[in-house]
Amino acid sequence: MEINIIAYLACICFLFIFGRIFIVPIKKILKLVFNSILGGVAIFLINAIGANFNFHIGLNFFTSIIIGLLGIPGAVALFLIKLWL
Repeated sequence: MEINIIAYLACICFLFIFGRIFIVPIKKILKLVFNSILGGVAIFLINAIGANFNFHIGLNFFTSIIIGLLGIPGAVALFLIKLWL
């Protein structure tokens, strides 16, 4: 009987430690995905509106990294850089 209780407590402790180790990277990955989606939508809207003014921001590896890390502010930064150059 005592062995089962000790095993259950050990499993609960293991799950708690395992969850603490992996929850932080999962939160960062989900934030990166969320920023990428919002930034991609922002670039799409900028390109849709900018088509009337002959304005286009390419969606490539470099712009995807900027948007993924910064989100909407990254899309605005790309817009301003494109206007400046």
